[in-house]
Amino acid sequence: MLRFLSLKFGRLYRCLKFLLVVGLFVILVMNTHNLFASFQRNELTDRRFINLNKCPACFGTSWCRKFMNGQVSFETWGRLRFLDFFNVKNVHFAQYGEPREGTRRIVLKRLGSNQELADIDQKICKRATGRPRCDLIQAIYKTEFARLNGDVRLLTPDVVEGWSDLVHCPSQRLLDRVVRRYAETKDSGSFLLKNLKDTERMQLLMTLAFNPEPLVLQSFPSDEGWPFPKYLGACGRMVAVNYVGEELWSFYNAPWEQRVDLARQLMDIAEQLTNNDFDFALYLLDVSFDNFAVGPRDGKVIVVDAENVIVADKRLIKQNKPENYDVWYESRFEDCDKEACLSFSKDILCSRVTVDHNYYAVCQNLLSRYSTWRGTTGGLLHDPPADVAKDGQLEALLDECTKPKKHYGRYQAAKELREYLAQLSNKAR
Repeated sequence: MLRFLSLKFGRLYRCLKFLLVVGLFVILVMNTHNLFASFQRNELTDRRFINLNKCPACFGTSWCRKFMNGQVSFETWGRLRFLDFFNVKNVHFAQYGEPREGTRRIVLKRLGSNQELADIDQKICKRATGRPRCDLIQAIYKTEFARLNGDVRLLTPDVVEGWSDLVHCPSQRLLDRVVRRYAETKDSGSFLLKNLKDTERMQLLMTLAFNPEPLVLQSFPSDEGWPFPKYLGACGRMVAVNYVGEELWSFYNAPWEQRVDLARQLMDIAEQLTNNDFDFALYLLDVSFDNFAVGPRDGKVIVVDAENVIVADKRLIKQNKPENYDVWYESRFEDCDKEACLSFSKDILCSRVTVDHNYYAVCQNLLSRYSTWRGTTGGLLHDPPADVAKDGQLEALLDECTKPKKHYGRYQAAKELREYLAQLSNKAR
């Protein structure tokens, strides 16, 4: 009976697979003309396609000349619009060319799904007119994005606090940094908001509220050693950043020596974002294998999704001295039935000087045996060599970093884990 059922389901699976292939073939045949047209035209020169027609309800215009000149074009498969159905995050690979430098790969982001972008349009319209649809360009001048006119000198915390993770608890020092490094203006370098044009101010606030990732990349640039991709520019609702490399998940089954080096870098990133000379703590709230990438030449690990990053100003915390501000905070491990989940309190992250969140996030979601992603368990450091497994130190440190048994155990475990991974990396060289 069981054999009969397995044969029956096997035939059903093969039948469904055949129908799927036939269906895709029919779609391709029916859209042959559109396919050829897609390969021939460059949609990135279309103002409506990149939503340039919606500015200043957009993310910027600094790269519009490059888009309009045809210097930016989708890579082969990216030109097929029916494949956008599978591209929920609206992240595309493209080629960018300069006459004297040749072409190179970049990444284009719409910073949200089509539904999320439609929702922000509806919110703007409802706030301005009370209706879900309207003339977006006129409506944005009646929203909070236009509240700050040329007479307002500074962008202050009371205006934007809570708009997004970046400004969940903003200090004046952070906001001055954001304005001073804002790349979508020709007159960058000043922290005075009044030096921006009206449209530039609205674009800045729109980005801050919808998805602040571009502002994170600009405020904490890769040129200064921060582990983020380089921000290149924007046109309409399309943002361009440097291509870093393949996602970390592609290295899940890489040779042990390479995985050890990647793990060491991940712990170094956790340390850098927690403790640095600028006294800004950048806490990663969304930590998964898809949100990190590895450079093809130097093997350097980079955070490629910076939308959900809280920035806490340690100097402000020390100055204001909220309750328990100087008590070390221990993130709490919780079993979860979802992939890449974390337990945290944004308010606590914003009110403590010493926090172990980044160590906890990297250890639990990327390195340890508690890590789960795409149906796998075991983390990046799964299946260590016999001598490492027999030693037991690696597993013990990963367990203490993820689910500490000692009071403040994660802090010491993270320190020792970084040192141990460095030793393993040196041995492999």
